[in-house]
Parts: sequence; structure tokens; C-alpha cells
Amino acid sequence: MATRTAEQQQSQPTVLIVGAGLGGLMLGALMEKADIPYTIIERSTTVKPLGSAMAVGGTLLGLFEQLGILDEFVSLAKWFTQSTLLNEAGETIVTTNHLHVQELTGYRSYIVARPCLYSLLLKQIPAHKIHFGKRILTVTENKDDDDKVHIKAADGTTYQGDILVGADGAYSAIRQRIYEKLNTEGTLPKSDQEDLPFSCTCLVGQTNVLDVEEFPELKDDKCLFIVTLGNEKPYSWVVFGTASGSVCFMVLHHLDRTTSRAAQEQRFKNCENSEWGTFAAQSMCDETRAFPISIGAGKMTLGDLYDRTPKELITKVMLEEKVFMTWHSGRTVLLGDGAVTAMHDAVALANLIYALPSTKLSDIQQAFTEYQAERLPQATEAFDSSRALAKGMEKGLGGAVALWISKHIPQWLWKIFWAKRVKFRPQVAFLKEVESKGTSPFMSSFSYKKARAVYEKRQGASAAASGAI
Repeated sequence: MATRTAEQQQSQPTVLIVGAGLGGLMLGALMEKADIPYTIIERSTTVKPLGSAMAVGGTLLGLFEQLGILDEFVSLAKWFTQSTLLNEAGETIVTTNHLHVQELTGYRSYIVARPCLYSLLLKQIPAHKIHFGKRILTVTENKDDDDKVHIKAADGTTYQGDILVGADGAYSAIRQRIYEKLNTEGTLPKSDQEDLPFSCTCLVGQTNVLDVEEFPELKDDKCLFIVTLGNEKPYSWVVFGTASGSVCFMVLHHLDRTTSRAAQEQRFKNCENSEWGTFAAQSMCDETRAFPISIGAGKMTLGDLYDRTPKELITKVMLEEKVFMTWHSGRTVLLGDGAVTAMHDAVALANLIYALPSTKLSDIQQAFTEYQAERLPQATEAFDSSRALAKGMEKGLGGAVALWISKHIPQWLWKIFWAKRVKFRPQVAFLKEVESKGTSPFMSSFSYKKARAVYEKRQGASAAASGAI
């Protein structure tokens, strides 16, 4: 944990984090390590183990090593080296080798059930620093009074701090309040005034622990990672094995036109969790339960997985397609949506909060400006790369072209693609640095360099003070 003098502790900010998704928890864990006061406020009343599985590799594992959670993460995850794309008949269309990432970063790539990763990060937060069941009603900044940001929840509880972080997902209540204010002032960019679009809905869930005799693929020490393309239907579906012996699934419905947020907004208003909603899951299960899966003994379908999954843990979500241009206003700043992107945002923001010279509004706004300047290009690049990877699962000419490219791309070019994708492997400056392990060195960021200089100065001052005693 970073150490501070009494003078430094008096000048450090108090951080309010709205949203206990992966990004919010990561920022909280980093504030805990930096010994910076913080509170996490979450709308949902309980922690629900929602979601499917996610791939985690070298872009995050160095950070996990810094936090001291890498070994526990590995125990929860399963190593994967390739993914296979099939047609409905179970015939292989293309197999993608993921060992390039291990070579480039020095870390294996893993599949982990999202609820397991969530629980691991939640364990890093002392229970008294996270508050559930808090729906935010108002956000105010009293520049002429105490120069703080104040938030009030529906149950009447209030919180105040120097910094407010909106980590509450794509349909962020904090973002909405910022944008309403800026729009009234006439300073909100036109692109941020537009509805949040999506062209895909997704059904996600995780089965109970399965019988390995019934699902023999789960005996393999490497992770099952199979994508199936619907033949004459606008669907694709993915199954992953997990370390616990369950199967996670994602079923994607590729819409034939981009639908705006406005068309579905009402469906999200009752969503409690910052990241996942539970609307219309049963209907999509009924529509897709006959789709074949190429795992298990005998002919099985998605319905066999649904029947082995608690109904309350199957959810339907929308995959949004937008990078916002406005990330902060006053004492309020936003984390991006998406698991890895949000955690990368948390690292950059944590570094800059650590390096703050004071809690003055001017210093905080300067830090937020630097945060957006660093992360916006990286978030945009990650968004574009993810869209390119997902293109092959889409229907139509674009999907066909992307699929042809993925089948014929030479390995050397594929390696260049991955080298570009994994160059952002952020670390926090106030913890022990992890040396680069792979063939591709990680890119040192502005936020890291700035915070590292402050860290080294504080370490020097602390050593000098200890020597004088």
C-alpha cells in the first residue's frame, strides 16, 4: 500500500464511485492500495452472479500481479490457446490460434466466468466502503460553499467528496446528468446528443456444474471456446468451458438494422444492476433453444444448457456501439463501458488522482483533461478492434468479407494485429512495477509517468524523514 505523510493525507481527495461494476470495483481496489479515501455506491440491492465468460490475458494480468491477485485469478480461470468457428452442422470454418498473445505479453490467455472475476475484485473492497441499494437522485456541486460534489440517494442518504466517478455503465445516470447540464449550456458535442445505438442483442448465462461424462470436453485442461454461426438465421452463439466445470454461453442476435436507444429505453429503467439487465430473457431462450451445439455426448442444443442453468441467472442485454466524446465536467468524471476498457480507464484515472497536487477544482479538471486525452484514443482503438473481430459473425456482405479474411490472413499479419491490440498493458505507478515479460514491450503512459514521478518523490521524502528520526 502506498504511504503518505500527514500533510499529503490532508490534501488528498475523497472519491465517490457510483457503480459497482468491474470498472468501479477496480478503481476502488486501486484507491484502497493508494490509501485514498473512497466510497462505492451501487444501485442494485444485492450482488447477482450475472453474465457469461470473458477472455482475460496480458493486457490485464500485469495489473493483477501488481494487486497481488494473479494466482487467485488463475485458480478461477481456464487457459485457452485457440477458438474454433463452426457452422450449424459442426463443421470447422476457421480455427484461430491465440498463442500469439502469450508470446507478445508473456502471460497466458484465460477464460473466466464473469461472476468469478467480479467476486475476486469485490473481495478487494472492505465491506464498509461499498453501499448497495442506493439509487442516485441528485448530484450538485457547491462552488461558492464548500467546493465539494454532493450526491443524494433515493433513501435519503447523502455523500460528499472532491471527485465523483460515474462507473455505472452505458446507461449511466451520472453521464445523463452531466450531458443534460452541458446540453442546457450548449456545450455538449452533437455526437453525444444522439441516441445510443446498438445492432445486436445478447443472451448470457452460466450453467450449473456439469457431469464431465455427459460433457467430456470439460475434461480437457485447456478451455473449450467454440463459436457457431447460424446458417440461415441472424444468430451466432458461443460456448466456453470454465475452471469450475460449468459452461458459459452467449447467444447473439444480429439485428437487420441499427436500433436506437430510444426504442428500448423503457426496458432498462427498471434494471437494478449497473451492467446487466434481465428483460425478455425467457422469450429469447424459447426462440433459440433448438439451436445445435457441438459439445456433449449425443446431439445437444442450447436448450440443454438453458435447462441446466438457474433461470434467474440468464439475462438479455444489448451490446452498445458508441464511444462518447465527453468524459468529464466539473468534479465529475466517467469510466467507459466494457469490462477491459473500464478497468484500463480505472488505472489511468487512479494514477492521475494519486498525482493530484491538491483538491482544487483547477487541479482536478486538469487531471480529468489528461485522463481523457490519454484514454479516448485507446478506447476508440479498442472499440474498432473489437468490431473488426466481431465482424465475421455478422450476416450480409460485410460479415462474409470479414470471414474470408479471417480464414486466409497469414499468421505474420495476424501477429501484427495482436501486437497492436495488446500494446496497452497499463500499470499503476504507486505499486511495485511488473517487468515486461513478452516480446512486445508495454507502452508507458503519460498517467503512469506522472504518477511515478510523484511516487518516487514521496518515497524519497519518506526515507529522508525516517533517516532523520
